Parts: sequence; C-alpha cells; structure tokens
Amino acid sequence: MVSPQEIELTRSSYYEATVVRPLSRAPLSGRIAADVCVVGGGYAGLSAALELAERGYTVALLEAQQVGWGASGRNGGQALVGFGFAGQEAIEVQLHAMDARRAWDISVEALQLLHARIDQHAIECDYVPGQLSLAVNARKARALKAWVEHVARAYDYPLHFISPDEVGNWIASERFHAGAFDPQSGHLHPLKFCLGLAAAARTANVRIFENSAAIRIERGANPVVITTAGEVSCRFVVLAGNVYLGEFGKRVAPELMPRIMPVGTYIIATAPMDKARADALIRQRAAAFDTNLVLDYFRVTADHRLLFGGGESYSTATPRNLAGRMRQRMLAVFPQLADLPVPYVWGGFVDITMNQAPDFGRLGSNIYYLQGFSGHGLALAVMAGKLVAETIAGQAERFDLLSRIKHHAFPGGALLRTPALVLGMLYYRLRELF
Repeated sequence: MVSPQEIELTRSSYYEATVVRPLSRAPLSGRIAADVCVVGGGYAGLSAALELAERGYTVALLEAQQVGWGASGRNGGQALVGFGFAGQEAIEVQLHAMDARRAWDISVEALQLLHARIDQHAIECDYVPGQLSLAVNARKARALKAWVEHVARAYDYPLHFISPDEVGNWIASERFHAGAFDPQSGHLHPLKFCLGLAAAARTANVRIFENSAAIRIERGANPVVITTAGEVSCRFVVLAGNVYLGEFGKRVAPELMPRIMPVGTYIIATAPMDKARADALIRQRAAAFDTNLVLDYFRVTADHRLLFGGGESYSTATPRNLAGRMRQRMLAVFPQLADLPVPYVWGGFVDITMNQAPDFGRLGSNIYYLQGFSGHGLALAVMAGKLVAETIAGQAERFDLLSRIKHHAFPGGALLRTPALVLGMLYYRLRELF
C-alpha cells in the first residue's frame, strides 16, 4: 500500500510543514501486556485509546508509521455532521426511522465531542465553524434543497438553504448555482488536532509505539498482536488502521479487507494572500465542498492560503502532473487566484465502503474494528473511538446500532475490484456532464 510516491506526497504536505512533531516514539520491542491493544494511530485509534485510558484500562497503541501519518494527518480538515448523502441514504434504507435518527444524533454528538477534546486538552488546531454545500446547476440545487428539507423534517437539524439569488454573497465564484450552510460543522488543521489527541493519550498513560506495524493476530480468549519485533498480549483488540493496515491487513483481518476500497484524494495549498483577499473568497471562511459525485472541497487556512482538494483516483496510482491538474481544478472555481503559486501538493487514501456508510463491528467477542468512514471521518472517527470504548466497558448499545448496517465486498475480488470501480466511476462522471 505505501508506495514511494505516497511517501513523497506525505513529505510535501502543507500540514507537515506547519507542525513541529515530537520525537518519534520507539517501536515495540519484546512482549508486553495490556488490557487493550489499539492498532492505528489516527483519530479513531487515538480517541479509543484516550477514552479507554480515562476509564482505567491499560492501553498499548501500535502505529505502523508515525502518529497521524495516514488519512488523519492528510485530509481536507472538514468536520462534518452526518454520514454523507449516500451513507445517510444507506442507513435510512436499512434501519427503522427511529434508529436512523439515533445514528444521526451520534454524528451530531461527534461534533460536540470534537469540541470537547479540543477544549479539554487545549489543542491548538485552527478550528473555524461553518460549512457550505454547493450545487453546480439547477438540478443539483433541487436535490440539495430537498436534502435540507429532509434533515430538518427527519432529524430536527437546521440547515440554511442558499438560493441562486444569494449564493454570490457566500462565495466569490460563478461556478455555483445554490448552496446550503451548516453552522455546526466546521474545519481545522487535521494534523495539529491528531498530534494533540496523541499528546492527550500519552498524558493519560497510553503507551504509543511508532514504526510498529501489526503483522498478525493470534486470536483467542487473550489475543496476541504481533509486530516484527514484539507482541502485545491483551484482552481486547481495536483495529483502527482502515486501508493503512496495508499488505499486512490480509493477515491481520482478511475478512475485512474486501469491504473497503482505498480511494486517492489530493490537495494543494496556495501561497498566502493578504487577509482581506482571503476573507473575500468564502463568507465566514466556512469549509466548502460541491455536491458532485467526484467532488471538490476547499477552505481558507489560518495563514490565509486557499486549500483545495479533490481529483480522486480510484486506481491507487498517483495522477500525472498532479500539481498542474489540481491547480486547473482550483482555477475553474476561483479564476481570480491565477497569480498565486502552489507550493504544496499532497494526498493519500480514504477508505470507502460500497454504500458509503461506516463499517463497525466485531471479529469474535474481543476484536473490534472501525473502518469505512468514506470521506466523513474527521469527527465521526473521534466518536467511533468513544463508541468502541463504551462497548469494551459494557455499554454496547450505540456501537451495536451502527454495527447493524450491512456491508458487501466490492465485486471482482482482489485483482478486478479496482478496475471495475474505475470503470464505474467513469460512467458516473460522464453522467454528471449532462
């Protein structure tokens, strides 16, 4: 999974350039014991570890690279309510209306938990409230308005619909026909937040081991998680590596790998602007994304840059001339930024499920997994960590609610599922042109 191109893209990240990482934690060596072994040093794993430690459990966390190296340190930084349009639809199809409401309320609590973590642990991560969903034509505007009305009716969640007459007051772009504003969602510096969670976990006595990929689990009443240089004997395991379980995922949890697909997404950051110019781009400096299937997402950073993402790759190959292609996408939205250089370009993989709803569950009675966040994982992954900690502590009702969502393997098997998805996405991309 980890290619030289991806390593290079990680190094060129704006996020990495704007943090000071603590000294790397030593890799696991020898055999240790813990109540819980968490695999994965992103939001879900760190949140689970922190919550469990605060409940009195001893916790060891294994990270294959560095904390925040995967999607938690490279994403678009948008903290959103809900499960995305497709994910929410899948939940509503599978669950009773009352349970779908409970699932939605979990996502609302996810935003509240995000704020609580930031406040409690004094995490400096440039949080800004507000999020815009933007429709590029009249047909998509009608669908967006129907969504606004639906979440108000079904979930008592207020969104402000932005009509064609007023959309120009919200965003300095002629590309968009209408929009919707969510004051409760927002955006932040994702790597700063992730490193802040890791610092809080260490303060709570979580033992974090970096450069310690889990390569195998001996399952049983007392599982043993094995790395190349050590092993953790424990009572419970939490798998929170998602697509970054990588090549070892086929040995660690082979039954899970076919249910998620790595999808590449890429981001650029411009040179800084003066504050007034940056303020003029997006009202209230809200996070924004369009409602296309292959979407663009963007926001203004604390140091007055435009951060612009999109350009998904469904083949796991990094696109050629990535910086140039991403800059062209940005200029299609904001042509007035043509004078700005683009010093940063980076990307990585998110884990999507067939129905784009999250995939939580158990392997046996004492191994839990959290995956399939499908591009909505910033706040939800933090909440997922809390839910799995509740479950280990004996309060499984909310975790079990989400684990009832059924998932299917991607068609085509290991060799054909990626080409099949590429063809499918090309079909839907062509449909969006008409």
